[in-house]
Amino acid sequence: MMQHENNRLPKLVRDRIPEIISASGKIAMTRTLDDAEYLAALEQKLAEEYAEYRQDGSLEELADMLEVMYALASAHGWSPSTLELVRAKKAEQRGTFRARIMLESIIEQEQTEV
Repeated sequence: MMQHENNRLPKLVRDRIPEIISASGKIAMTRTLDDAEYLAALEQKLAEEYAEYRQDGSLEELADMLEVMYALASAHGWSPSTLELVRAKKAEQRGTFRARIMLESIIEQEQTEV
């Protein structure tokens, strides 16, 4: 009797997952995505990993999100080092989030003529 484990399948998985499934005595049915499918699957995977992080707040889920972000960057032709350079430049120009500043509102000041 063939048993299916389709909890939330199909889904994008890490490269070694089919090998790990095979090592457990099961058969992993897979296919390779085209570029458009891959980008869509990565975006879906990032949302999935974010939802998992929101549930348990673990470092592992943050690491999973980072892995998906690296894959997204690569799918667009950018390296992890390029991504980091852009992040660092924005941090230098606009700051980081370490100061925990919550912008509540912005009030327009009237211009006075001189």
